[in-house]
Amino acid sequence: MGQIVAAMATVHAPQLFTRPPSEDPAQLDADIAAMGELGKVLDETKPDLAIIVGSDHLETFFLSSVPTFAVIAGKSTIAKFAGRDYDIPTHLPFAEQMLDELVHNGFDMAYSQDAELGHSFAAVFEWVLGKRKIPVVPIFVNTYLPPLPTPRRCEQLGKAILKTIQSRPEKVAIIASGGMSHYPGTWKYSQPAFDFDYWAIQHMERGNHDVLLNCTVEQLDEVGNTEMLPWLIMFGMIGKQPGELITYQPTWHHGHAVMRFIPGRSAAAAGAAPAPQWDFENKGGYQFYKHPDPASYPLNKLIYDLRHEQPLRLALLKDPKAVAKNYGLKPEEMARIDTLADESIDVFRSLKDHPLVEVGAHPLGLLMCLVVVQAEGRRLKKEQQQAVSK
Repeated sequence: MGQIVAAMATVHAPQLFTRPPSEDPAQLDADIAAMGELGKVLDETKPDLAIIVGSDHLETFFLSSVPTFAVIAGKSTIAKFAGRDYDIPTHLPFAEQMLDELVHNGFDMAYSQDAELGHSFAAVFEWVLGKRKIPVVPIFVNTYLPPLPTPRRCEQLGKAILKTIQSRPEKVAIIASGGMSHYPGTWKYSQPAFDFDYWAIQHMERGNHDVLLNCTVEQLDEVGNTEMLPWLIMFGMIGKQPGELITYQPTWHHGHAVMRFIPGRSAAAAGAAPAPQWDFENKGGYQFYKHPDPASYPLNKLIYDLRHEQPLRLALLKDPKAVAKNYGLKPEEMARIDTLADESIDVFRSLKDHPLVEVGAHPLGLLMCLVVVQAEGRRLKKEQQQAVSK
């Protein structure tokens, strides 16, 4: 009979890879050291495979097809981010049996044999798995393109996965990649809900996961924590197992948390018990990451393509209006297309939405696009300056 020998939850911030000057290096180093501690848990427990539950940042899946849940079941698992490539063996016997059983148990799962995963998975491969030869089974959950699965539905998925684990002989580690509070691409990016994070951590340290499972996804959106959905799938697998906080780093834009949940090992949580409920504002609906209007599809498709196609980025930097016209952008979108290369617009600390978000761009997709387009622009300027100096 299979068993879960370790469960863990970790941050996956892209800044861990890119280390921009806006970040505190000590905080990033603390995250990486904490993820290294998770790696030591793998050494101690010696799992036969690792189930990695992560999310997408409009890198892998796009509006043409957005699965709520998906299993990556190819010969190997591919991830790419910040110039680093990963090719990790997939535990196919487990993945295929799990996929079949989940469908039979009422989960209409999507699956892919060739999905190219982003930094949600790459961070785990880099700093938790490292060079350990542990095959993986990646599971994707939609966290940014509503409608999102409810916390209780995520828990139910975790319970269904547990049945597959128990029916097989392997020892399994669960790694949930995501969390905690942040609002990338929105006006609130520089104002994370740290107080909610501290409250949630106190409950997780006590194994009281129901306070999070009872939230709505709209409430998680309010406090910048839709990326906790992978953690909630893990809770479905491990039940009320108390967690141990390894680090929590309140960066200027993001609550970075790393925790471990080891069966049979729990330390008494310190301090007074937290409030049993969080006082949400409950403004109604998603406040930050909404379902994109189909009328804005060409704009969002352009933003997605720019992240993946260097020739398109070069064309945009040369003649943005021509590229916008080719994509059939609306006049109000074309009027703002120049802002993609405008680094004077501070989308991180301005406390207002980017001009393209105001006309329909998905905030997270736009933010990730800005990073690569503006990096391309800086590279071109540097080459031009070097050519002139010669």
